Amino acid sequence: MHERHHDNAPERYIGLMSGTSLDGIDAALVEFPSDAVPRLAATHAVTMPQALREALLAVCHAEKVSFAQLAAAEEGFCQLQADAVNALLRQQALSPSDIRAVGSHGQTIEHAPQGHNGGPAYTLQLDNPSRLAELTGCRVVADFRRRDLAAGGQAAPLAPAFHQALFQSPTEARVVLNLGGFANVTWLPPGDAPPLGFDTGPANVLLDAWFQRHQKGAFDRDGKWAAGGNVDAALLARLLSEPFFHQPPPRSTGRERFHLPWLERHLSGQESPQAVQATLAELTAKSVAQGVKHLLKEKAFTLIIAGGGAHNGDLCQRLARLLPQATLSTPDAWGWPADWIEAGAFAWLAHRRLHYLPSNLPSVTGAAGPRVLGGVYAP
Repeated sequence: MHERHHDNAPERYIGLMSGTSLDGIDAALVEFPSDAVPRLAATHAVTMPQALREALLAVCHAEKVSFAQLAAAEEGFCQLQADAVNALLRQQALSPSDIRAVGSHGQTIEHAPQGHNGGPAYTLQLDNPSRLAELTGCRVVADFRRRDLAAGGQAAPLAPAFHQALFQSPTEARVVLNLGGFANVTWLPPGDAPPLGFDTGPANVLLDAWFQRHQKGAFDRDGKWAAGGNVDAALLARLLSEPFFHQPPPRSTGRERFHLPWLERHLSGQESPQAVQATLAELTAKSVAQGVKHLLKEKAFTLIIAGGGAHNGDLCQRLARLLPQATLSTPDAWGWPADWIEAGAFAWLAHRRLHYLPSNLPSVTGAAGPRVLGGVYAP
């Protein structure tokens, strides 16, 4: 299949992201003009069917998984990815030949950059880029994390390099906070100094799971249930005693560490469900604030909040209280809706791969040096 090229026309990529919330797949069409920052051109989201969500969760948390179980979950996930890509192409009246590549993150199953019980470091994303290329007719770039891991890095977070491309200012200190299933921060010093960044801990992964257990709905809209509860100081202290929160960067985490059984181990049994929700919101805000203060002490800065948590008014108020030196903003001011940074990042990573440009940040992941990330699968 031949791609269509026009002189001075921007290159088009589609970025795919399915986060730890497992609520669906985001597809972002991103245009890359030759002389400007990437532009979000169009978006499409597909909801994850409950059966597929349960199959993926089962794979994430199972002690033993059969190859057939893995294959079935991977095929369902790949079909949903293809649905998202093909719907976006139809919506924009584009053909596969108009797209230089699809950047696929895959679905993280387990992330263990320190290894497990003395074993080798690993990070596993369920994905089938060969199948996705067949189903969409597009070139696919995938498996972005393991090259950084091979170079001694954490393989996460990867979005800070994209944050740098979009948001770094010559004069203003900025921090990008992504509030997805987990929270991560990117410190962008003024000028062209290298960014720093790391995962700060759980965000929506625990808030959503606890809400779903005790209330109707998928998430605590605007954080209203949490806002109506009282923080349990003793529970918060127990949660914050988790060693991860005191580990110096580079660091990254995922569902293998923070999940409902982890929370339940810290409960006394006397807490009200609403107090636990309030305490989880405070845990997210406190761990983010702790991470930000590690990066830049008391300097004034702009805090750019992205991800689903950007819509959580209660959580944002907690952050404003804990970080009074911050001016809160969202990526919308730069033409990027808060929900689309992560998918946009994987379009950007695919663009870097096809241009043989490094896209990890050793200052963030701890890798031995810059590396070109991802493998390419022809249509």
